[in-house]
Amino acid sequence: MTDNNKSLMQRIRGAGWAAIALLFAAGVTFWGGFNWALEMTNTEKFCISCHEMEENVFKEYRNTIHYQNRTGVRATCPDCHVPKEWGPKMIRKIKASREVYGKIMGTISTPEKFAAERLRLAQNEWGRMKANNSQECRNCHNYEYFDYSVQGRRSNQMHQSGFAAGQTCIDCHKGIAHSLPPVDQHIGLPHEGVAPEVLHPPVRPATPE
Repeated sequence: MTDNNKSLMQRIRGAGWAAIALLFAAGVTFWGGFNWALEMTNTEKFCISCHEMEENVFKEYRNTIHYQNRTGVRATCPDCHVPKEWGPKMIRKIKASREVYGKIMGTISTPEKFAAERLRLAQNEWGRMKANNSQECRNCHNYEYFDYSVQGRRSNQMHQSGFAAGQTCIDCHKGIAHSLPPVDQHIGLPHEGVAPEVLHPPVRPATPE
């Protein structure tokens, strides 16, 4: 091989290594930028940048124990609404992109519109949390480590019976961070039952002998 051919091969190898290094640097830059942008959307500041969130659910959340408490440990918007695992997080982000359409169309742009949609929105979120076994709750509240001896009697019994029945956090704690929408709880509705006079028969006056 002549000196010219050797020089050409060296230049090709050098260009190849330079291209690899350039592609690697571009990949790191792209990934870093993508991850930075993704994490920026996982902040409370970003979540309440829309007045729809700031004026409705965020105001409600500020009156709950998840916002302010004796230990100063807070659960912010993404802690409850965005999974931490990469795969579920990306799926959640893709689904949440529909909120941009809602923002553009003004679906919940006023308190009145938000109130009209509250039940539907809440049911969507309850269903999501039910499906993933309330994963976002359990990132902080792992019931495997509950100390039932320091819980109140009612919560002690409800937690143990609920977990034994296969229930998850959201089954009972739907109003823990936001006001509940009007929900039909079937209280006071007509139902079949024993007539009052059967359980409490009238007292008959004693007959003289």
